[in-house]
Amino acid sequence: MAETATRRISETATKTKRGSRALDVFKRLVKEKPLGVVGLVITLILLFTGIFADWLAPYGMNEMTGDFLVPPSAGHLLGTDNIGRDLLTRIIYGARVSVIVGLCASGLCQLVATLIGMVSGYVGGKFDLFVQRFIDAVFCFPSLILVMVISSMVGPGLWNLIVVIGITWGVITSRIVRSATIAVRENMYVQAVVSVGSSSWRVLMRHILPNIFPTIIVQFSIQLPGIILTEASLSFLGFGITPPTPSWGGMLSLGGRAYMFLAPWMAVWPGVALAIVVYGINMFGDALRDILDPRLKGTGGRYSVRGRKKPRK
Repeated sequence: MAETATRRISETATKTKRGSRALDVFKRLVKEKPLGVVGLVITLILLFTGIFADWLAPYGMNEMTGDFLVPPSAGHLLGTDNIGRDLLTRIIYGARVSVIVGLCASGLCQLVATLIGMVSGYVGGKFDLFVQRFIDAVFCFPSLILVMVISSMVGPGLWNLIVVIGITWGVITSRIVRSATIAVRENMYVQAVVSVGSSSWRVLMRHILPNIFPTIIVQFSIQLPGIILTEASLSFLGFGITPPTPSWGGMLSLGGRAYMFLAPWMAVWPGVALAIVVYGINMFGDALRDILDPRLKGTGGRYSVRGRKKPRK
């Protein structure tokens, strides 16, 4: 009974500590990173729009209203496209595509990068040498070209695109996790655990992964806008989301290019939505990195509002 009570108290204390740490991170974000707060608001709006798109959209996803190439008006706030579909509705549903691809592909990317980077950095030796030479070979190809080639082989589609982007980006970014793993592996407490006979799996899961987890979170937030841009680029080139499913990149490619001068709103609004979302997530990711990175603790970072101390006369 005493052991059970002690364990429960320990678990409660751990949860309380985690909650207080999350609250501390949020307070620092509000106080020190105003642009990060703006980015957080934009990110939350994107998530909210993607989740509740069915309720927010004034029309159906591919509903033809009968109004062709109508400019922004009271009936259609962002206008209509060449076949009479409401652009606001299409952009709202395009946000859902960006949320699904961004979150799922970023999560898969971090999973692949964590598995490769942790194992390679912890094992070391010839295994690490072989893995790093393979990653060097992958680095020889531009990431967008590589994703395009693999997408053309597996075929277009939402989930195919998520798997291709997630695995490709995961292999490329695994070196960041590997570097963090090597830094933690050299600590005395890890060597002490190894010396008493703990298994490699236990060392990785109990002692290395918790210490590199902030790095994984930061990489997730930083890579999210890049993955959204990659999906838009692939859809623009015809290798991503297939019509009639709305994608911001696909909207720029199909009707946006063909009717750029006759109906410029068809190209302007998807581009504006993509630019705002990428900017907001980038600002939030940069602020989160400045707060969670222990090397930057106590510094202002790039977007701090702390005033500089005036030199004494």
